[in-house]
Amino acid sequence: MYITILTHYLDPDGNIAKEMPKAARELASFQSLIVDEATKEPQPPTLATELRCRNNKCKSIIEVEFDGDVIEWWCTTCNQAGRISGWQGSKWDNRK
Repeated sequence: MYITILTHYLDPDGNIAKEMPKAARELASFQSLIVDEATKEPQPPTLATELRCRNNKCKSIIEVEFDGDVIEWWCTTCNQAGRISGWQGSKWDNRK
């Protein structure tokens, strides 16, 4: 399980930092997309997104659960999963 504080991936301007290794940037981009999907309004508490699992061997979609503070995500087939916090106020936060 990935436990992420999104701000750890961001530069002072709120963008995904370019100074990270490629794998870290890709994970940050993926998790930013999850935040974008989870915070679109209106959303049910559990949402099947259009995002594909980041595991190259898996073709399933990602589901998210959003309680207003932490975003939990998981693949419907394999063991990829995570929790994202620290996303509030980021450019991917779609709440008004």
